[in-house]
Amino acid sequence: MEPLLHGMLLAFGLILPLGVQNIFVFTQGVSQPSLAKALPATITAAISDTVLILLAIFGLSLIVLQFEWLRIVLLVGGILFLMYMGKVIWASPAADIAGETALPIKKQIVFALSVSLLNPHALLDTIGVIGTSAVKYNGQEQAMFAVACIVVSWIWFFGLAIFGATLKKINIPTGIFILFNKCSAVFIWCTALYLFIGLF
Repeated sequence: MEPLLHGMLLAFGLILPLGVQNIFVFTQGVSQPSLAKALPATITAAISDTVLILLAIFGLSLIVLQFEWLRIVLLVGGILFLMYMGKVIWASPAADIAGETALPIKKQIVFALSVSLLNPHALLDTIGVIGTSAVKYNGQEQAMFAVACIVVSWIWFFGLAIFGATLKKINIPTGIFILFNKCSAVFIWCTALYLFIGLF
């Protein structure tokens, strides 16, 4: 039971803070005409997290943390991507929130992959924290730890999409969602700035 509880608490601790990945999944829940149409983004984010968790637990963390140049490459690529993502979200018009020009399936998948795999903050957190925490377990216990982290991730992303879709039905003024987009963009740019400062 200890590996399951440890994995669940650790995964919740990493995934709960407001981040680019969470914002994107929630925004798709809000902007898509129905919850079903937001599933590509939700499932892609969950699968990406699953892959990162498995890689972290089974040794990738030891590789990344040993090579400073690899960490810097991840950070620089992530900073550039976060700046672009913030620009896209800031410029999203009211029509996007109303679902009139919601992202198509292909763009949802590409963006979800990007915010999951090109976000160095999340990447290093997953690899560094989950990977190093899994070292204390072996065999079946390590598998239980991995399953706990993965289950929490899937529940969280589906919960975000459902919450966004539900919120849309309450007839909240469109301006509130536009304001949410602006705040999200500022948060993303601040994350990029934080990572940039971390380079020095």
